[in-house]
Amino acid sequence: MKSFIKSFALSIILIMSGTSFAQNVDYSNFQSRVKMPSWYQSKLQIQSTVVTINGFDNFLMGVNFGEPHVATNPTDPLNSAAAWNISDAFYYTKNGVDWTHSYPTFTGFAIIGDPVLTFDSLGRMYYLQMYQNGNTYGHVIARSDTKGDTWLNPVSSDAFSGGLSDKPWITADQSAGPYSNYVYVGWRQFGSSGMRVVRSTDRGNNWSSPITLSGDQGAYVSVGPSATTSGAYAYFACSSGGSVILYRTSDGGTSWSLMGVVCTITGPGNICAGRYTVKNCLRTDNFPRMAVDNSFTSTRGNVYVTVAGNPPGPDNADIYLIRSTNYGQTWSTQIRVNDDNTTADQWMPCITVDKKTGWVYLMWYDSRNDPTGNLQTEMYGSVSTDGGLTFTPNAKISNASFNPNNMAVGQPGGENYIGDYIGNWAIGKTAINAWTDARANNMGSYIGYYPDYAMQVNPPLRAIGTTDSTTFSCKVPAIVGPYNDKVKFSATVDTLPTSGTINFSFVNGRDTVTTFPDSVILRVKTQGVPSKAYYLTIRGGGSNGAPAHTRHVQLYVGVSALNVGTNREGTCDFQVNGTTYNTRQLIIFPNGSNVNVKALGPKVVGGTQYMYSNWSDNGDTAHNVTINGALTLTANYKAQYKLILNSSVGNSFGGNNFYDSAVTFTFGVNSRFFNYNSQWYQFKGWTGSGVGSYTSADSSGLDTIVVKTGGITNPIVELARWVQTVIGIQNISTEIPKEYNLYQNYPNPFNPVTTIEFDIIKAGNAKIVLYDILGKEVQTVVNELVTPGKYKAQFDASMLSSGVYFYKLTANDFTSIKKLMLLK
Repeated sequence: MKSFIKSFALSIILIMSGTSFAQNVDYSNFQSRVKMPSWYQSKLQIQSTVVTINGFDNFLMGVNFGEPHVATNPTDPLNSAAAWNISDAFYYTKNGVDWTHSYPTFTGFAIIGDPVLTFDSLGRMYYLQMYQNGNTYGHVIARSDTKGDTWLNPVSSDAFSGGLSDKPWITADQSAGPYSNYVYVGWRQFGSSGMRVVRSTDRGNNWSSPITLSGDQGAYVSVGPSATTSGAYAYFACSSGGSVILYRTSDGGTSWSLMGVVCTITGPGNICAGRYTVKNCLRTDNFPRMAVDNSFTSTRGNVYVTVAGNPPGPDNADIYLIRSTNYGQTWSTQIRVNDDNTTADQWMPCITVDKKTGWVYLMWYDSRNDPTGNLQTEMYGSVSTDGGLTFTPNAKISNASFNPNNMAVGQPGGENYIGDYIGNWAIGKTAINAWTDARANNMGSYIGYYPDYAMQVNPPLRAIGTTDSTTFSCKVPAIVGPYNDKVKFSATVDTLPTSGTINFSFVNGRDTVTTFPDSVILRVKTQGVPSKAYYLTIRGGGSNGAPAHTRHVQLYVGVSALNVGTNREGTCDFQVNGTTYNTRQLIIFPNGSNVNVKALGPKVVGGTQYMYSNWSDNGDTAHNVTINGALTLTANYKAQYKLILNSSVGNSFGGNNFYDSAVTFTFGVNSRFFNYNSQWYQFKGWTGSGVGSYTSADSSGLDTIVVKTGGITNPIVELARWVQTVIGIQNISTEIPKEYNLYQNYPNPFNPVTTIEFDIIKAGNAKIVLYDILGKEVQTVVNELVTPGKYKAQFDASMLSSGVYFYKLTANDFTSIKKLMLLK
């Protein structure tokens, strides 16, 4: 399926008010621009990053806001530019690999999006954005004559008061014909009927008055030859109701003629929020994208239109191509380009034709590899080498799959936005492609070549002497798409040596592969070079330089690397020659260097203490190592975890110490009864917190000492529970009684303290419990392990009510009950 209709500055939202969707809808009802996600406001400026999977590269530009377009300099195949939706998301490359994030300043224009790019025949770059200054809408164009390094002042190509403009497209006549380097811009103008087109005959400095054409949306412009003249025709394609229509000019844009209907088509996907959509209401469209063959091959002058649509029957969004071999006068039947034969979604195509080979390149979103879930998506492409009659087997352009719903931005109209177009540009036997990709669950901005090759260089590092030689393997293990070009390798060094030479050559003089898989061997030779770590860039490229890929390897000349760190990365500290580090370091030393390494510690972080154990080479805490080759050292630290023991009355041991994770340790309180600030307290047990902590099973308080076996794996807290109580029991005689006895308390009656005496003849637990007159347990007076002897316990009943109570002594097999009376 699919879903898109592009709109304002970042797209616009159609307010349908419950009406059914129709292709001839009145677009003047479009009211609001695309809602940007919050992360965009804090977006960082990011240079390109190469994302390599299985040897295939995609270039990550950063995280922008959808809708990319890309163009390549016809005078320099390695100079390309790409832009995503909003003013600061512009990137350019001058070597086909490294992309610079830079953009022109559109002074005086409030940019609202929909970027498009083109080059003229002399390599001048044109970058168009929509703008809104108050109630005035239009398109502003900046030009670079220096491949993107510098920009001329931006110029407005048009201005319209009171109505929105939408989805502009730009193209330049790259021929040597009568309208050479004319620049054309077409768009949909709201607030007035139909489409608009303007032209510049002086490299974008001045622009004609807009010409109005009939149509709904999708104003795509292209330039092509006639049978006798290069650049004789310019074309303007757009939707009109359920059809695609085409206009043509043969006088450089002075006037335009309606050529007729290209095709009729049912839009892709399902209707959601008044739009054609796929997935989770992701908007798409059935607007035309167009390209013309300007090559001097047998297919010269062919006009191609691609659209996304549903065939008759169930929802089954596909990519279609329609071609004209007579300059737009008549059109072929629709050819389905995607060859998956599934009901998964294919949507949002883009198209380009190489001006030398005449090859037709297409790219689109494709979910064929998730035919059941119809969610996971990749970028797919195909190539026609016979003028659009047939296409090569479809192949992946993106090197990872993604769920586009994970980058969708909800819109006020109810649909979801991931951008309304993507872009590609032919460069001989390959094309460069730009798209928006949710593999990281954001609007990642990616670029990739197609057809393309994988590239591997091994090993990543070689160590040699100052006068020595070594080799690297440069391999193309696989290709994607109909790649039938060569791959030529070359190498450069990051810094020339201050003396001596580093020379590169290929074994047997062979620096190129033409069959795949295959490889070549790069030889690197040093002659009297100073000891140093050098970094080599090995580059692969097609016959015109593209596709371009690089790999970086290290060459250690007379030096070796000390790879040093700890097993507690980012936590524990160490020193190398007196300099302290916290993270692993790769430090280069001349061979024969004597280096001092030292482990620091202990290091306490919260409830964890890291104690130095040993160096991986079994050296002392501080010791010297001699560097004569690659050496990896690790200072190992063991973790100890803190036991925090909280006891309100003190009388504890074993707490607030660090313990090894697998070592048994003991903690506890020294006695069950403790006098604190002239008040007696009784221990009632432990409450633990943290994984592996100890909590008492009851409140008997008999577990005064806890042996923690197996250690702990994290910090824990133990709380000793205490209650105020009587003074406790006292041994009042060393005489060993002949029999058990429980004596009458005294005084009795009492208020509020009384004394209870008892005799014990055998070691064990002695327990005295107080009961009320109904036999309900009120309080434990004594619960203690005792040895034979005579004892007394003071009992404080200040918290009880007056009345008759009973106290019961239980000791081994002995039981005795007495009555007492509390009078207040």
